Formats: sequence, C-alpha cells, structure tokens
Amino acid sequence: MNHHTRKIWNVPEHEHTPIEVFQNRKLYRREFLQRMGTGLGIAGLAGLLTGCEQATKEEIEQAGATTPVPQQDSSIYPAERNPAFKYGRPETEDIEAEKFTNFYEFTGPTSKQAWKYVENFKTAPWSVTVEGECEKPRTFDLDDLFKELKFEERAYRHRCVETWAMCVPWTGFPLASLLKLVEPKASAKYVAFETFNKPKQAPYMESSGAGTWPWPYTEGLTMPEAMNDLAFIATGLYGAPLLKQNGAPIRLVVPWKYGFKSGKSIVKIRLTKDQPATFWNTVNPEEYGFVANVEPDVPHPRWSQRTEWMLGTEKRYDTQPFNGYGEYVASLYTG
Repeated sequence: MNHHTRKIWNVPEHEHTPIEVFQNRKLYRREFLQRMGTGLGIAGLAGLLTGCEQATKEEIEQAGATTPVPQQDSSIYPAERNPAFKYGRPETEDIEAEKFTNFYEFTGPTSKQAWKYVENFKTAPWSVTVEGECEKPRTFDLDDLFKELKFEERAYRHRCVETWAMCVPWTGFPLASLLKLVEPKASAKYVAFETFNKPKQAPYMESSGAGTWPWPYTEGLTMPEAMNDLAFIATGLYGAPLLKQNGAPIRLVVPWKYGFKSGKSIVKIRLTKDQPATFWNTVNPEEYGFVANVEPDVPHPRWSQRTEWMLGTEKRYDTQPFNGYGEYVASLYTG
C-alpha cells in the first residue's frame, strides 16, 4: 500500500477557514461576546478573555526593535520621499504592517504574528555579500551601504499571494545601484538572494528541521528585473529602521510581484548564469512559480487572485496586473 505524507503547508480545502468567516470576523466576535456574556456573566467572561487582549503598538515595536543604527547614519530616517511613486489608495496604518507578517523562519505557516518570536534574533553586526558573475565581488556591512548609496523613501503597494495587501513607505535604494558597485559581467543572467540561516534564533527554522524545508530562504530575479528601477532594497519602514518581523536589517522589495519574492533579512546576493532554485518554487512548484508576477486573471490553484483586501480596513479592491506597475515592467515580459 502506498502512503502519502501531506506536506505541512498543504492544508486540505475542507480545513480552510471559510473566506466569509475571516472577512466577517468582527461580526462573529461580537456575536460570541454577546452569547458568552449572557451565559457567564461579566466576571466570568472577563476571565475567559484575558488571554485574548490585543498587544499595544509599543509592545509590538519593542519586540521587533533592532540595534540602533550608528549615530552618523541616523539622519537617513526619515529619508526624502520620491514623488514619482503613489499608492493610489490610503496608506496602511503602521501597526497593521508591523503585527501581521509572513516570516516562516519564526512562525511556520500557522501564524502571522512573527513579532512574538523575533526577540532573540540578532541583527547586528550584519553584512551582505554580493558575488558570482561580477568583476568586483564584495561584502558590504550596513555602514558601507549608508555611506555609499543614496537613500530615499518610496510609497509602494504590496500584494501577497494570499490576497491581502498593504500600502507602506519603504526606506532604501534601488537594487540596481548596489549591483552596479560590483560591475556585473555579461554572463550574469539572474540574481539569487539568500536570507539568514540561524536556527537557534528562529524558532520554526529550528523546530522544522533541515529536511522539512529548504532553509535558508532563497529567491531570485532575472537580471533585467533586478536592474529595473522598481526593484528596491529596503532598510527602513515608516521612516524608521526595519523591525525584525518586517525583514530587518535589510530586505528586498519587488512591488509588481507577489510578496514571497521579496526576501527578508538577506545575507547573500549572487549573480548567476543559470536560473537559481528558490524556496517556494522548490517546496511547491505547482503553486509558486519563479516569475510570480501579480496577475489577476491567473488564479492560484486554491483561490482566485481577482481581488485583494487591505490590512486594517479590510477594504477590497480589484487586483491590477503587475500590481498596477505595468508602465514600469510590462515590457520585461513581451513575447
């Protein structure tokens, strides 16, 4: 008899939380409170709900706070905003983007509350190695980046493959400006990204074991994608250094692609001749392709991509091709 072991991420459809329940969770919570209040009385209800209290903004930010940037570099935050980029919808409240994140190294697939598990994650000292098909491979520490690159703030939309979205202001610099410092060779066709590998500091990375997931997290772009002006390296969010749960101290932001393409806490960038293996394309290639452009007419195998909902407000919008950035990137995919 053949036994099939289901992957940990492959939850059967009948076990999914119905979308209408998720979208109306405030209504369900109110009904629950009313019913429980009737049966238990106020005192009993208060005791039952003690563990359900919401964390404060201060608690969430304190949990994810990183080592302060050097004094001479603190003037970077907040950086001047580039007026070329507009959300086209309201900005997401900072607490919403700080408390609701995908960071599997810390939580696996079961929670968006990575901020609860990042306290022991060490983000200093930190360096990023850029190597491979280039003339001047080099390792940059954060001071090098602050001194040699021009920082700015960009108002970008972010679209997750899970259909949630946010509008947030990233601080950083174009990926192309970093790659130019190492002088890519003509043989460089792809750019691979590798994130940190510290199981003792990342609970789920340690508990899941090396055989369950292909740690460390990896991602990749084609060279033309990487050199496009939209591709961005972020070190800050909302005018301050990145919190740990948001990818501190340095992450990729690729706003026309689904969010899993934007690797967090990067330690290595490698220019390659061949298409690199990537985390999700390795784990589940049927659902997460290498290109991963936002395409409303191309459904995920388990749900539609035609609409998206905003963190905080839960307002729903029609999904736009390339997440609305087609004027910048559509030409990369002609033919």
